[in-house]
Amino acid sequence: MAQEDVFKKLVAHCKEYGFVFQSSEIYDGLAAVYDYGQYGVELKNNIKKYWWDSMVLLNDNVVGLDSAIFMHPTVWKASGHVDAFNDPLIDNKDSKKRYRADVLIEDLMAKFDAKMDKEVEKAAKRFGDSFDEAMFRETNPRVQENLKKKEEIHSRFVKALHDNDLAELKKIIEDYDVVCPISGTKNWTDVRQFNLMFSTEMGSTADGALKVFLRPETAQGIFVNFLNVQKTGRMKIPFGIAQIGKAFRNEIVARQFIFRMREFEQMEMQFFVAPGEELKWFEKWKDIRMKWHQSLGMGEHKYRFHDHDKLAHYANAATDIEYEMPFGFKEVEGIHSRTDFDLSQHQEYSGRKITYYDPEKGESYVPYVVETSIGVDRMFLSMLAGAYCEEEVEGKDGKKESRVVLKLPPVIAPVKLAVLPLVKKDGLPEMAKGIVNDLKFHFNCQYDEKDSIGKRYRRQDAIGTPFCITIDHQSLEDKTVTIRHRDTMKQERVSISELKGIISEKVSMTELFKKL
Repeated sequence: MAQEDVFKKLVAHCKEYGFVFQSSEIYDGLAAVYDYGQYGVELKNNIKKYWWDSMVLLNDNVVGLDSAIFMHPTVWKASGHVDAFNDPLIDNKDSKKRYRADVLIEDLMAKFDAKMDKEVEKAAKRFGDSFDEAMFRETNPRVQENLKKKEEIHSRFVKALHDNDLAELKKIIEDYDVVCPISGTKNWTDVRQFNLMFSTEMGSTADGALKVFLRPETAQGIFVNFLNVQKTGRMKIPFGIAQIGKAFRNEIVARQFIFRMREFEQMEMQFFVAPGEELKWFEKWKDIRMKWHQSLGMGEHKYRFHDHDKLAHYANAATDIEYEMPFGFKEVEGIHSRTDFDLSQHQEYSGRKITYYDPEKGESYVPYVVETSIGVDRMFLSMLAGAYCEEEVEGKDGKKESRVVLKLPPVIAPVKLAVLPLVKKDGLPEMAKGIVNDLKFHFNCQYDEKDSIGKRYRRQDAIGTPFCITIDHQSLEDKTVTIRHRDTMKQERVSISELKGIISEKVSMTELFKKL
């Protein structure tokens, strides 16, 4: 199945099974704004808990913060967002659609990668076990030709970004015949910069109102509270401050479902270090964060690092952790060495001294910062994309039937177990409800008695429930139940008294943390 079709099915699945809804749908919706349904909010909260606990509980020198969305407008002047928080956008005159010029060029380079990968894939099938991929990539004329074209584009692209040369970005798009996906034409406007911040007014009268911004990132709330946290917590460098919160960007080109939204949520940790030690910590946090992603078991080959072609104004090193979505490798987390830019800027604009006295060095300095930043919504989408499966399984009378299953890691699955009485009589519902009442203090449980047991299994598969517990007439006699495992569909008979221990072991974040 084409990856584009997989993505369409995934979006439809999110709506049908209560994961994600279009915001204000009964009023025809609001573009690039989404609501999380009953299962989506559980999955999202589990992702956030896994991140928060791995940061704050597992690290003695990382603490939490919850800063306000509204901040003094000078904060955004100091941070550079007022003057430099822009996207290079280009319009197609025929379709009237607007695109990010840098994304169009990145997609163009990805097409050359796809062509090279296709040549490699064909050769691997032809040569079998004797295939040497590295040698093939170095010697095959078609691969080398595509590589040369990609490198030419990449070189021009990087220079244009560094020089802020908008005309050159358009020239690349024109030179390589990039067409609008809607109109199929190359009738492009010039590239222009658009600031992405939402603004509003705070105050009781129009004359006395203060222009404020909805924060475009959560990091600045950490930086302006650096001294508050450091002094009240008696924190010693190196230490980090973690935060989960909403951010807002007026994305002109919002697309790909919840991948790029106007209202989104971030999980960020700013790690403060001594000057000169930032690149060492940058490499360390790269390793830590990649292990965190891979620990969820969605496939190590699905993740990769992608170093930035153009560094932000505040950074001296930056990389992204990308996940292979149905529409290609895309960023889910950014790791940046932000130098001392943020604290120095706030020190200058506020007139307040923002330094740390290092008792070991016997000197004061403005700390440097290493940032790790995840988009919660992108993480959510990567988990669903990696978990979504359509399988052919053996049904009744040996006939093949299909099932849609979300093979979510049990630790973040929205519902941990469903308890299902085989029939709605003979005391089976009462026993099933008793099991739910015992286990609901430990796990998110569901009780379901409607339809055949097969249909109930399919419903639970579709929302990613890792365990189904079936109560039958034997359960009344010997206090045992059947536990069905989602991924394998295998069933085993266990004592009711063993259920808590069996499920706890599989869904415990503690067991996963031990592997980090």
